[in-house]
Amino acid sequence: MASSKELRERGTPFKIKLITTRSPPPNPNLRRDMPVFKTPFNGYSVKFSPFYESQLAVATSQNFGILGNGRLHVLQLNPTITEITSFDTADGVYDLCWSESHDSLLIAAVADGSLKIYDLSLPPTSNPIRSLHEHAREAHGVDFNTVRKDSFLSASWDDTVKLWTVDRPTSVRTFKEHAYCVYSAAWNPRHADVFASASGDCTVRIWDVREPGSTMILPAHEFEILSCDWNKYDDCIIATASVDKSIKVWDVRNYRVPVAVLNGHGYAVRKVKFSPHRMSAIASCSYDMTVCLWDYMVEDALIGRYDHHTEFAVGVDMSVLVEGLLASTGWDELVYVWQHGMDPRAP
Repeated sequence: MASSKELRERGTPFKIKLITTRSPPPNPNLRRDMPVFKTPFNGYSVKFSPFYESQLAVATSQNFGILGNGRLHVLQLNPTITEITSFDTADGVYDLCWSESHDSLLIAAVADGSLKIYDLSLPPTSNPIRSLHEHAREAHGVDFNTVRKDSFLSASWDDTVKLWTVDRPTSVRTFKEHAYCVYSAAWNPRHADVFASASGDCTVRIWDVREPGSTMILPAHEFEILSCDWNKYDDCIIATASVDKSIKVWDVRNYRVPVAVLNGHGYAVRKVKFSPHRMSAIASCSYDMTVCLWDYMVEDALIGRYDHHTEFAVGVDMSVLVEGLLASTGWDELVYVWQHGMDPRAP
C-alpha cells in the first residue's frame, strides 16, 4: 500500500482549508471548544445537516480508501460530539450528501460504484433503503439539488455524472463527455437545471439538464481538477481546486482568465467550498494537512489556516445554519467541529 507521503507526491486527491474575515458572534447553543470525534476508519467527507444545526455526517473508508470496508457516521453536537448511529458498507464511502427535502435521508457514494440511500428514522437493520448501482467504477461525489430539492448528482471514476431522484430505481440521465475520472459535481445554487462537474481531464464542464450536451467547457487548470463549487450569492462565479496546489475563481460569463488565483497550499487541493454566509469567502482542503479560509476579493486572500490534522485533510464543510461553524475530517481518523477563529484542538 502506498504511504500518504507517496500519494501526496503523486498528487492523489486529499486535504482541507478554510477562510473568513471576521468571526461571527458565538452561538449560545453551541460550545466554542468542541472536542474531536475519533472514527475507526480514515475520514473522507463531512457534511452538516441542512435541517438541524447540531447534526452532521461523516463518510469514512478503511485503509485510506484503497481496499476494505466503509462506515457512515451520523453525529450530534450536544455539546460534545456523540454518535447517533452508523451504517457499515462492504466498500469505502468516499462522499455523502443530505437530502434537501427529507431531514432523515442521507446518500452515500461508495467505492464499489453504488449510491446508497439511508433513512435515519429507520433502524440500521432496515438500511440502506435503496442501493443504486449503475456506475462502472468508484462513485466519488454526490450533491443534492438545493433549488428543486427532488434530485441529486453522482460523479464517478467511470468518467460520467448521473442524475437521480430518490424514488426512482434507475438514473434519469447519464452525462458522458469527460475524458477521465469525474471527482465532483455541484448544482448551481440558483438555477435548478444547471450544474458543474470537475474532472481529471483538467476541465470543468457546465451542464443544463435540458440540453443534450455540456453548455461550456472550462480548461481551468493544467493538472487534474479535484473539486468545484458555485458562489452562493453570484450564480456566475465558480471555484476550482486542482492537483497544481491552486484554487481558481472564474466568472462563466468571461472565462478567458480567472477572477482570482489562490496560492498557499503546499500540495494538491482536495476540496473547495463557498461560504453560505459570506459572498467572497471560500474554504479549501489539501493534502498538505491544512484547512484554509480565503477571501478571493482582497489582495491578501488567505485569511485563515488551520493545521490541526496530522494526515491528509480531505473533507471540509461550513454550516448553513450556524455562521462561522466549520467541520473537517481527514486520514488521521479525526473529525473536528469548531467556530472560525478558535483552535479546533481546544480541550
